[in-house]
Amino acid sequence: MSGHSRWSTIKRKKSKVDAQRGKLFTKLIRELMVAARYGTDPETNPRLRQAIMAAKAENMPKENIERAIKKGSGETGGEVYEECVFEGYGPGSVAVLVHTLTDNRKRTSQEIRHIFSKHGGKMGEAGCVGWMFTRKGYFGFSSQEVEPDKVMEVAIEFGAEDVKEEGEIIEVITEPQDFEKLKKAFEERNIKWSTAEITMVPQTSVKLSGKEAEQMLKLVEALEELDDVQKVYANFDISTEEMEKMVG
Repeated sequence: MSGHSRWSTIKRKKSKVDAQRGKLFTKLIRELMVAARYGTDPETNPRLRQAIMAAKAENMPKENIERAIKKGSGETGGEVYEECVFEGYGPGSVAVLVHTLTDNRKRTSQEIRHIFSKHGGKMGEAGCVGWMFTRKGYFGFSSQEVEPDKVMEVAIEFGAEDVKEEGEIIEVITEPQDFEKLKKAFEERNIKWSTAEITMVPQTSVKLSGKEAEQMLKLVEALEELDDVQKVYANFDISTEEMEKMVG
């Protein structure tokens, strides 16, 4: 399973993202703007549909969503963002994939390179780790908030690819085309997830613990702090217990 997705679920469960709501809105607005380039109708534009759902899940006001879509479509003036992917290695040779939306590629590249170096990693060449990841749908649940048997039952019934329970976290992986079907099934049964997203799941993982684990999570958090960074994916495997301690 994706250690990074589990890390996101643990942070969300402990409400560590609340203080970063403004920064999160900035990232969501950029994604809405870029998605709107491919059409303003969410019924025919899956990327926009996902962006709207993500914004609504974070309680973004409707007017903010509509304004971002208008800017992205060119209906009103707005910044132009370029999609860039940066790749590299973290502590323990963990593969790291960084998806960005930026109005200055050179600035973003320099900032990301600096963060890699500062936290025991190294930025690599394009394509060095991207091949290790596959696009998947991901759901993360807290076993304290849902009934694990019900999650398993719905996941199996609606064609989930894999289900795993580790500590208090239940993870469900699905093919991207089945993500919305499964999401609707969970919603209709009032089974509330902590994380639901289309993500990049690694084919293999690297086990980390102790200092390397701490360094790796600091690297991920530093990258995610950048406004230009939309998503960070990494193939680390850190125990849920160790992650829980680091969140505090």
